[in-house]
Amino acid sequence: MSHISDLIAVDIEKYLKQHEKKSLLRFITCGSVDDGKSTVIGRLLYESKMLFEDQLAAIENDSKKWGTQGGDIDFALLVDGLAAEREQGITIDVAYRFFSTDKRKFIVADTPGHEQYTRNMITGASTADVAVILIDARKGVLTQTRRHSFLVSLIGIRKVVLAINKLDLVDYSEKVFRQIEEEYREFAKQIGLTDITPIPLSALKGDNMLEASAKTPWYHGPTLMGFLETCEIDETRLQGLPFRMPVQWVNRPNLDFRGFCGVVTSGMVKPGDKIRAQPSGRESKVARIVTVNGDLPLAVAGQSVCITLEDEIDISRGDVISATDSPAEVADQFEASLVWMHDEPMMPGRSYLLKIGSQTVTASITEPKYKVNVNTMEHLAAKKLDLNEIGVVNLALDRPIAFDAYTDNRDTGGFILINRLTNNTVGAGMLHFALRRSHNIHMQHVDVDKAARAQAKGQRPGVLWFTGLSGAGKSTIANLVEKKLHAMGRHTYLLDGDNIRHGLNKDLGFTEADRVENIRRVSEVARLMVDAGLIVLTAFISPFRSERAMARGLLSPGEFVEIHVDTPLSVAEDRDVKGLYKKARRGEIANFTGISSPYEAPESPELRIDTTLLNSEQAADAVISKLKELGLI
Repeated sequence: MSHISDLIAVDIEKYLKQHEKKSLLRFITCGSVDDGKSTVIGRLLYESKMLFEDQLAAIENDSKKWGTQGGDIDFALLVDGLAAEREQGITIDVAYRFFSTDKRKFIVADTPGHEQYTRNMITGASTADVAVILIDARKGVLTQTRRHSFLVSLIGIRKVVLAINKLDLVDYSEKVFRQIEEEYREFAKQIGLTDITPIPLSALKGDNMLEASAKTPWYHGPTLMGFLETCEIDETRLQGLPFRMPVQWVNRPNLDFRGFCGVVTSGMVKPGDKIRAQPSGRESKVARIVTVNGDLPLAVAGQSVCITLEDEIDISRGDVISATDSPAEVADQFEASLVWMHDEPMMPGRSYLLKIGSQTVTASITEPKYKVNVNTMEHLAAKKLDLNEIGVVNLALDRPIAFDAYTDNRDTGGFILINRLTNNTVGAGMLHFALRRSHNIHMQHVDVDKAARAQAKGQRPGVLWFTGLSGAGKSTIANLVEKKLHAMGRHTYLLDGDNIRHGLNKDLGFTEADRVENIRRVSEVARLMVDAGLIVLTAFISPFRSERAMARGLLSPGEFVEIHVDTPLSVAEDRDVKGLYKKARRGEIANFTGISSPYEAPESPELRIDTTLLNSEQAADAVISKLKELGLI
């Protein structure tokens, strides 16, 4: 099955030990549709003899059924395993394959070329040391070639193989090869790719794959396999960087042992070294480096270890253990590159989960600075990012984190964004640097806190968040509830949607982005009022679940009461007190909730009020009853 080695038959244990000590290279193949990525990988697997006999028989049968080579072996079918991939002749998902030679082990990711699946390419590139960028010699450099190359540079892959494939279809022309090489190098300069090795290929015929081809006598560089077997692996560079280990698990099996487990992402560490726990900044020294096979005198980048310290300091999952003399930075606001990976666009102000290393925090994009045209590298103004768009944005987190610039360390500088409600990954990004205001602005300690203010008012503070369609009766019910609370001696304040838009939010319209920002500002104001010890009532359509979840997340448990004023669209439209529905139906009002913009009803509110069954007075009484049940009053 594998490459031929005499040791397999003579001394299997020695062979396995040799195999274990081989270096591992991770690489990706990328480029435009039909450039031959899957064929290249299939050929490497075939030539390295990493196929069982039954796999060979299966691929021969599949080639007759699905292949495009007239009955000959179609190497692409070795990695295009999905039925949809075989039917369409394209790669959809990332396919990972392992193979080895006498010199090295390899994990290759075959990434999709179609623009629709660009997001999948990010997944495959995130751990790769080398990118093999395929170009069809007949077509030259295409838009998707540029997009993938730009992503390769963003992801931080430093070594690129420019595999100019299908050279057999242009009569192995050196002129064609040199023209494509020159065009690509000119583009690569603009995105910072300098370590480029161009190789003329015919993956289908095997030219310059494992052995130099007699059909390209004008080429004197390495074969593809020759390059992959000898190029430097990024681990060497990582070991020379400052020590970093994100904590994945605090190991406390008994009172006598407390260790911090994780993967050393850069540098090296040994007992006696001074370390700093971040973001707290507490310092200690390494006592032991513990593994399943015993203590180690030294741990280097890539190793999974458990570190014990000489002092009892507070370190939790998500913290980063760094070298004291060269620690990571700590900040909560950043400039970052962002690749958007979801059909639903990125909205400034919307709250997302940001996962970096083993830590997950809440984040929002305060403003997109620009997006990038991958063809011209032009910076374009942007208020949002759509699927597969790449931009530079400012990020704000809910707490400081330890980080390095992505160009220095992928593990402590790369992150993903996650939708808070669906848990879908929606974006991938790379931190550039901390914003200056992140270091200049600090929370000021105050002696009179929320508890003291609430105690002086004799009440529990909280937010009553009324949500529903326009005309549902939110403002009317909220006003009645406030009157009843006021009569009970409670200290309240009502934030009404229309009133807020006359002042604080007068600069905002009704686009989806402006609606997000509208609720973000209101949520922050409500949080401040809760901190003042008040019971705050908000009456806003607030159509999106994400923003309502964000508002809830700003408060302590039990302080947010979501009240869905549930009125059917037909009933709300019949009321139409302000005449807005009529204008929306005539097309005079754009982005009107329920007509031309969606309303996402709460899935599990604390209280649902059906206004077809209750009048305003009864609804207000229902709210008061619920507040008593929850212990808020």
